[in-house]
Amino acid sequence: MVHYVRLGIAGTAAAVLLTVVPAANAVSASASPSAATTAKSASAVVTLRYDASRAGGWEAAIEAGVASWNGNVDNVKLVKAAPGTRAEIQIVATTGWPQATLGPVRPGGRVRVELGSQAVAQGYDKTRIAAHELGHSLGLPDTKPGPCSQLMSGSSAGTSCRNPVPDAAEQARVETAYAGGAASVRTPADGRVLVDAP
Repeated sequence: MVHYVRLGIAGTAAAVLLTVVPAANAVSASASPSAATTAKSASAVVTLRYDASRAGGWEAAIEAGVASWNGNVDNVKLVKAAPGTRAEIQIVATTGWPQATLGPVRPGGRVRVELGSQAVAQGYDKTRIAAHELGHSLGLPDTKPGPCSQLMSGSSAGTSCRNPVPDAAEQARVETAYAGGAASVRTPADGRVLVDAP
């Protein structure tokens, strides 16, 4: 709606053009882009379920490793599978060295993570181990030798390394693998089993 208002300014008349936009339209116009962005980003998130029911003694490390990935990548979310439901990532505790199937795992696919106590017995950090093995499930190979700042450097960073956080390059690689949402994840899991012994 357009209104013309005539104002007197210092003895002269000036015409001022005012445009009035109804409040409801203004709010919806400004809310629409953010709502569309939120809907788009929510639909682009790939949800992968994990089953850790056979990983006794590793619960806290798994939760921390999952939280690290969920907090550092935007388009992948790892969630605990409800009892009796199928999970893409099977996590088990073993007595050997940690190992995992190299992904990226797709929704409906399946990979296995083995959290080996032999690494813990030698002084490696449980949370870093869990986060590292989950990284394999998401498609990241080892980067050995490497610094502690690289999660996928694994055991080559030494027993003093406690970093469970993927660096910027590792985060970007996972986000690229899952860009565009579940429908775009066409590359099947690599399928190789990577054993993380020193």
